[in-house]
Amino acid sequence: MKILVADYILTCDDDFRIIKNGAICFDKKIIDIGETDKVIKNNPYAKIKYLSPNSVILPGLINTHVHLEFSANKTMLLYGDFIQWLQSVIKKRDKLKEKCNFACYEKSIDQMISSGVVAFGAVSSFGDDLKACVNSPQRVVYFNEILGSNPDFANQICSDFTNRLERSYDASNDTFIPAVSIHSAYSTHPFICDFALNIAKKNNLLTTTHFMESKAEREWLDSGSGDFLNFLKTFTKNPKPMFTPLEFLNKFKDLNTIFVHGTTCKQEELEIISKIGSLSHCFVSNRILNNPLLNLKNVNDANINLSIGTDGLSSNISLNMWDELRSSLFAHCDNDLCALSKQLILSATKNGAKALNLLDNTELSKGKNADIISIILPDMVEDINQLPLELILHTKSIKSGYINGERYV
Repeated sequence: MKILVADYILTCDDDFRIIKNGAICFDKKIIDIGETDKVIKNNPYAKIKYLSPNSVILPGLINTHVHLEFSANKTMLLYGDFIQWLQSVIKKRDKLKEKCNFACYEKSIDQMISSGVVAFGAVSSFGDDLKACVNSPQRVVYFNEILGSNPDFANQICSDFTNRLERSYDASNDTFIPAVSIHSAYSTHPFICDFALNIAKKNNLLTTTHFMESKAEREWLDSGSGDFLNFLKTFTKNPKPMFTPLEFLNKFKDLNTIFVHGTTCKQEELEIISKIGSLSHCFVSNRILNNPLLNLKNVNDANINLSIGTDGLSSNISLNMWDELRSSLFAHCDNDLCALSKQLILSATKNGAKALNLLDNTELSKGKNADIISIILPDMVEDINQLPLELILHTKSIKSGYINGERYV
């Protein structure tokens, strides 16, 4: 047993309780948490570690949406327009795949580790990142992705998907969990979509999908017009939308699904998402690709479980979750700063754990997983109610991190 003693413990429980001068006792699970004197008295044989002044303990962060593939990208892709970016990804895909070897994947994972990410949802199109994800000390929900709009290639696409899914099953363990990703409504033929979702239903697998990421997608699915029309002509002669937005959403009604982006969602669609899944917010990616800012008021009005994702280095410059949180904090200028900070911290911890179905990671409380991080702030916090804000403003890396009670940083 270990006891960590800190100036503050941010529990991220339903009451958003902050314990001042607190301690947490744990082995693989959390055994006790509360005021320092009481925790030490209740657990006399535990090894005690007093953290440095201005220390904060909180649950490990959860990155619900990241593409490790294409992590070799720095300046090879075109930004500022979603379709332009998508075309550049297709053009540079093979070169980026070739450049990103095992060390490249490890470097990307290490960036998440140093920022305190204890679990992430990895969306994989090719399976090249499988070994790095399996070897990671973190909990990984591994979303095998499927896409393809041409039914002539459906059998080949489904066979490749099945093979990748089986490889991930062979590697599965307590911290590596296979899952399914449908790329999007504009890129996945109904037959291919149904094939993968039927497997997900049969095996009770978590699913994810990109949904309403761009204005171009909104226009295409609503009316079959706009920038996607010319883009999709490179793949099929007479492209037409394969789903209406509601038809696509209804495909996931019997599944637990993380919908990603949602920047152009209508309120009716957000209401449906709140009933059948959750939403992952990737602000930096949305800004780089010139997609709209997610309307947090509409999301909150729909009572959606909102989590945070960095997306991949194909549309971000960092997989550090604190960078992502700061960007979101600065972007949503119409929101109260302290209230938004609290929401973002919860989105990166409790909500993310719920989204990835890691229910023993939602908060710091007795019986939950001992997936814990500690941070040292530059000075004492003047007002404890501003602790979430100060964490987002000042944190770049963690002091220490534990997964299943074992130190990994």
